[in-house]
Amino acid sequence: MRILGIDYGSKRLGLSLSDEDEILASPLPVRVRTTPTDDLKFLEALAREKGVGGIVLGLPLNMNGSQGEMAQAVQGFAGELQRECKVPVVLFDERLTTSEAERVLVQADISRKKRKSLRDGLAAVLILQGYLNSQRSNIDPPET
Repeated sequence: MRILGIDYGSKRLGLSLSDEDEILASPLPVRVRTTPTDDLKFLEALAREKGVGGIVLGLPLNMNGSQGEMAQAVQGFAGELQRECKVPVVLFDERLTTSEAERVLVQADISRKKRKSLRDGLAAVLILQGYLNSQRSNIDPPET
Protein backbone atom coordinates (compact mmCIF):
# COMPACT_ATOMS: atom_id res chain seq x y z
CA MET A 1 0.00 0.00 0.00
CA ARG A 2 1.25 3.49 -0.77
CA ILE A 3 1.15 6.29 1.78
CA LEU A 4 0.88 9.98 0.94
CA GLY A 5 2.90 12.41 3.06
CA ILE A 6 1.86 16.05 3.40
CA ASP A 7 3.70 19.06 4.78
CA TYR A 8 0.81 21.48 5.38
CA GLY A 9 1.43 25.16 4.80
CA SER A 10 -0.78 28.18 4.31
CA LYS A 11 0.61 28.80 0.79
CA ARG A 12 1.87 25.39 -0.33
CA LEU A 13 1.40 21.70 0.38
CA GLY A 14 4.61 19.68 0.26
CA LEU A 15 3.83 16.18 -0.99
CA SER A 16 5.60 12.84 -0.89
CA LEU A 17 4.67 9.24 -1.66
CA SER A 18 5.91 5.94 -0.30
CA ASP A 19 6.74 2.90 -2.36
CA GLU A 20 4.38 -0.11 -2.24
CA ASP A 21 6.46 -1.73 0.52
CA GLU A 22 6.28 1.40 2.70
CA ILE A 23 10.06 1.64 2.99
CA LEU A 24 11.05 4.73 1.02
CA ALA A 25 9.45 8.18 0.66
CA SER A 26 9.89 10.11 -2.59
CA PRO A 27 8.93 13.72 -3.36
CA LEU A 28 5.98 14.73 -5.50
CA PRO A 29 5.48 18.19 -7.02
CA VAL A 30 4.49 20.83 -4.47
CA ARG A 31 0.86 21.94 -4.58
CA VAL A 32 0.38 25.71 -4.52
CA ARG A 33 -2.73 26.25 -2.41
CA THR A 34 -5.84 27.68 -4.05
CA THR A 35 -9.09 27.19 -2.14
CA PRO A 36 -9.64 24.61 0.62
CA THR A 37 -12.25 22.85 -1.53
CA ASP A 38 -9.96 22.69 -4.59
CA ASP A 39 -7.02 21.52 -2.45
CA LEU A 40 -9.11 18.68 -0.98
CA LYS A 41 -10.40 17.65 -4.42
CA PHE A 42 -6.82 17.68 -5.76
CA LEU A 43 -5.60 15.49 -2.88
CA GLU A 44 -8.52 13.07 -3.26
CA ALA A 45 -7.78 12.68 -6.99
CA LEU A 46 -4.06 12.25 -6.29
CA ALA A 47 -4.73 9.62 -3.61
CA ARG A 48 -7.04 7.72 -5.94
CA GLU A 49 -4.61 7.94 -8.89
CA LYS A 50 -1.63 6.74 -6.81
CA GLY A 51 -3.53 3.99 -4.97
CA VAL A 52 -2.99 5.59 -1.58
CA GLY A 53 -4.22 3.62 1.43
CA GLY A 54 -3.29 6.16 4.08
CA ILE A 55 -2.11 9.72 4.56
CA VAL A 56 0.49 11.09 6.96
CA LEU A 57 0.03 14.77 7.73
CA GLY A 58 2.78 16.64 9.53
CA LEU A 59 1.63 18.12 12.85
CA PRO A 60 3.66 21.27 13.62
CA LEU A 61 3.94 21.13 17.40
CA ASN A 62 5.82 23.78 19.35
CA MET A 63 9.20 22.75 20.73
CA ASN A 64 7.63 22.18 24.17
CA GLY A 65 5.03 19.84 22.63
CA SER A 66 2.14 22.29 22.86
CA GLN A 67 -0.13 23.07 19.95
CA GLY A 68 -0.16 26.47 18.34
CA GLU A 69 -2.46 28.00 15.78
CA MET A 70 -0.97 26.09 12.85
CA ALA A 71 -1.27 22.73 14.65
CA GLN A 72 -4.97 23.43 15.22
CA ALA A 73 -5.39 24.31 11.53
CA VAL A 74 -3.70 21.02 10.58
CA GLN A 75 -6.05 19.05 12.83
CA GLY A 76 -9.07 20.65 11.18
CA PHE A 77 -7.62 19.95 7.75
CA ALA A 78 -6.96 16.32 8.74
CA GLY A 79 -10.65 15.76 9.47
CA GLU A 80 -11.70 17.29 6.17
CA LEU A 81 -9.04 15.29 4.33
CA GLN A 82 -10.18 12.01 5.84
CA ARG A 83 -13.81 12.72 4.88
CA GLU A 84 -12.81 13.66 1.32
CA CYS A 85 -10.28 10.89 0.65
CA LYS A 86 -11.95 8.14 2.69
CA VAL A 87 -8.59 6.76 3.86
CA PRO A 88 -7.04 6.94 7.33
CA VAL A 89 -5.17 10.18 8.08
CA VAL A 90 -2.42 10.02 10.70
CA LEU A 91 -0.88 13.11 12.31
CA PHE A 92 2.89 12.83 12.76
CA ASP A 93 5.07 15.19 14.79
CA GLU A 94 6.99 17.29 12.29
CA ARG A 95 9.03 19.48 14.64
CA LEU A 96 12.14 20.73 12.87
CA THR A 97 11.44 19.08 9.49
CA THR A 98 11.28 22.40 7.61
CA SER A 99 14.48 23.62 9.24
CA GLU A 100 16.12 20.24 8.55
CA ALA A 101 15.04 20.48 4.91
CA GLU A 102 16.50 24.00 4.72
CA ARG A 103 19.78 22.80 6.27
CA VAL A 104 20.06 19.96 3.74
CA LEU A 105 19.42 22.33 0.82
CA VAL A 106 21.95 24.88 2.10
CA GLN A 107 24.57 22.13 2.48
CA ALA A 108 23.81 21.03 -1.07
CA ASP A 109 24.60 24.60 -2.14
CA ILE A 110 21.16 25.15 -3.66
CA SER A 111 20.43 28.80 -4.42
CA ARG A 112 18.06 30.67 -2.11
CA LYS A 113 15.49 31.07 -4.90
CA LYS A 114 15.51 27.36 -5.75
CA ARG A 115 15.48 26.32 -2.06
CA LYS A 116 12.08 27.94 -1.60
CA SER A 117 10.51 25.67 -4.22
CA LEU A 118 12.25 22.51 -2.94
CA ARG A 119 11.91 22.99 0.84
CA ASP A 120 8.23 21.98 1.19
CA GLY A 121 8.64 18.82 -0.87
CA LEU A 122 11.73 17.80 1.06
CA ALA A 123 9.92 18.49 4.35
CA ALA A 124 7.10 16.18 3.17
CA VAL A 125 9.67 13.47 2.41
CA LEU A 126 11.21 13.88 5.88
CA ILE A 127 7.76 13.66 7.53
CA LEU A 128 6.76 10.54 5.61
CA GLN A 129 10.16 8.87 5.97
CA GLY A 130 10.11 9.53 9.72
CA TYR A 131 6.68 7.94 9.92
CA LEU A 132 7.73 4.92 7.83
CA ASN A 133 10.84 4.42 9.97
CA SER A 134 8.81 4.65 13.18
CA GLN A 135 6.32 2.07 11.88
CA ARG A 136 9.10 -0.36 10.98
CA SER A 137 10.76 0.03 14.37
CA ASN A 138 7.44 -0.85 16.06
CA ILE A 139 7.09 -4.14 14.19
CA ASP A 140 8.17 -7.24 16.08
CA PRO A 141 10.67 -9.39 14.22
CA PRO A 142 9.25 -12.62 12.77
CA GLU A 143 9.45 -15.66 15.02
CA THR A 144 11.96 -18.32 14.03
